[in-house]
Amino acid sequence: MCTKMNPDRFNPTLSVDEYLAETNVLFYLNDAVTQLLEHKEEYTQFGIVRYFAEYFSSVKNGNHVLFREFGYIKATAHNRASFIRVLWRCFRQIGKNGDLLAMLEYSSLLQLLCPDFPVEMVQHAARIVLMDDAMDCLMSFSDFLFSFQIQFYFEEFLESIAAIYQDLLSGKSPNTVIVPTSTSVEQLPQVATEETEAQEGVDSSVFGECIEVLCERFKHNHPSTSAIREVLELTQRVTFYGFVMALVRHEGINQDIVFVIELTLLGALPNKSELLIDPEMDQEVEKLIAQIAISPTSNSSSSVPGHKEPPRKASPRKSLHHRKRIEMESDGSTEETDSSEN
Repeated sequence: MCTKMNPDRFNPTLSVDEYLAETNVLFYLNDAVTQLLEHKEEYTQFGIVRYFAEYFSSVKNGNHVLFREFGYIKATAHNRASFIRVLWRCFRQIGKNGDLLAMLEYSSLLQLLCPDFPVEMVQHAARIVLMDDAMDCLMSFSDFLFSFQIQFYFEEFLESIAAIYQDLLSGKSPNTVIVPTSTSVEQLPQVATEETEAQEGVDSSVFGECIEVLCERFKHNHPSTSAIREVLELTQRVTFYGFVMALVRHEGINQDIVFVIELTLLGALPNKSELLIDPEMDQEVEKLIAQIAISPTSNSSSSVPGHKEPPRKASPRKSLHHRKRIEMESDGSTEETDSSEN
């Protein structure tokens, strides 16, 4: 996992206002007070000081986004990175077991963590993985997770380059292309429609020049320009989703999506080779399995060595709430997306 020191922590060159704006301290303070007032009777029982200490401790550890509304989890870069990390830690076992799920099933998982998480965001992430395949095809956990990371963390950036791509695809000169700072989410599905009619895409160098202009004045997070150049230098022409998928596969992207612990910056997700490795979580799962095994009410068939459930076919029309539980024993990991299912 990529780690590096946080250069902005206690940076003497930052003014007070710049520090407050960069760390979103006032945003979290406002939310803490709002939560305290809404649940005053509950929180005042164990003291105001302790409440604020636990609130900001959860913000620091990244646990503050659990079960919060969508508007809150996407409000800051730290919240977005924290939610991506929570998603990975909660459902890593799916990837470890090699399960393939459909788009609506991943949507169900996300709504377990954030009840009002919009299905449109999940659709956009799935489109990056599936490209031209049907939206009800199955996806591996790692494929979906890394695509979701790009879509969720860099949402505004992707919306803006989608508008640039549309202009170039329609034949506009690079000098007349309007580089937006934001655009409507509804433009993303239109890109997919246009790409089926123009598979060759746009000139990579021209597209790259427009993106660099965008990055210079963009107010939201965006991938490093070095990663963007490396991706576009690989081909003379590029499609929108081809470009986004190349970003997903770029190893350096994790360094642009950071999760802060103390003075250290960590990638919100580990490197792809370490995605299914989490010793701390493995120990917790093993303890849980041991407790279930010795429970007198546990199902005896689940403790039989080598016992496996019959093969399952994921259905995009069926929520995970109605499916059998995910088997806890590792059954190998399938990293490729299954595009043969309809």
